[in-house]
Amino acid sequence: MIDLNRIQSASNEIIRGINKRIVLNLVRTRQPISRADLARVSGMQRSTISLIVEELIEENWIIEGATGRLPRGRRPTFLRLNEERVIIGVDIRPTNITVALSDINGVFTSQELVATPKDPAAALAEIIARVKRIQQTLRSSKQQIEGIGISIPGRFDPGTERLVFAPNLKWRDVDIKGPVAKATGLSVEVENAANACVLAAIWFDGMESYRNLVVITVSEGIGAGVLMNGKLASGLSGMAGEFGHVTLDPAGPLCSCGNRGCWEVFGSNRAALRYYLETAAPPRDFGFQDLLSLADNGDAKALKALQTMAGHLGRGMRMIVAGLAPERILIVGELTRSWHRFGPTIEAEVKAQVLPGGSVPELMPVHEGGLARLRGTVALQLQKHFS
Repeated sequence: MIDLNRIQSASNEIIRGINKRIVLNLVRTRQPISRADLARVSGMQRSTISLIVEELIEENWIIEGATGRLPRGRRPTFLRLNEERVIIGVDIRPTNITVALSDINGVFTSQELVATPKDPAAALAEIIARVKRIQQTLRSSKQQIEGIGISIPGRFDPGTERLVFAPNLKWRDVDIKGPVAKATGLSVEVENAANACVLAAIWFDGMESYRNLVVITVSEGIGAGVLMNGKLASGLSGMAGEFGHVTLDPAGPLCSCGNRGCWEVFGSNRAALRYYLETAAPPRDFGFQDLLSLADNGDAKALKALQTMAGHLGRGMRMIVAGLAPERILIVGELTRSWHRFGPTIEAEVKAQVLPGGSVPELMPVHEGGLARLRGTVALQLQKHFS
């Protein structure tokens, strides 16, 4: 026999959960905001808003702040997110790992950098040690750790919850989430770095209205995060978006994935350094930032190397434009520091691929000072409560 009371109770619980997330998101995007304004914007009854707000205050998600002034009547009390609720972000890259602490508004209060060990077990031990240090530091404070977000330069299979593809790290089939969660007792979310940057754009950069968005991360390799019809594309085994390992020239240089002539061997930071090394003998420990500095000072060889990289980067984006037709493409990486110099080359290459009847996507460099991936790790935890 069907229990109608149980069905009705479950239905009411779902509606309450949805309304709660709506209110939480409105506070997040419009803070500081009063209860009256929440009712007006959401269309909910004031009594409903009051119940939800009291519940969110009790759960330490939001707090009451300053009071406003009105010509007459009761002075409104403004609400905002509780900055004592914090998230630990971990950005793993082939050269270094960053462990940072952020409030739920994406404002970072501390960062720690460590060289990335070649052995994944050693890398996880480094991460765990630094997370435990943060936990110890916050033990006597009012701050509450919501969880840990981890971005990786590879693909994470949501089914097996393991890293399955990270050629530039040279790691394969690694359980990152389990050991960190077990050692720290915290909730852990893991995601590809480019996908994390998509989430950062949506949560912190006001791009919620975009339904078709692509983020290209350019560093040691090239990654792509794809938002299609408002949903983050995952694909089979989490492998959607690996445009950086599409072969453009079978006779090209060997890629870290084992194939030849992939997009990233022509359009990444490593590619630009290779172009420069073919024409000059730089000092020891010469890196991409040094190459950018030489270009800023007018070094012809550096300018040519970066221009070549930019051309290949733009040409590789043609397959994204033709295949996905995004509204906007965001570019994350050190090259954006010199966008005024190399951006036009990339834009010209992208425009050359637009098919008849198609539209040119807007290209936008993300001048984020290296924080896009870290902000994405914060969004990984936030989406569990705000989505």
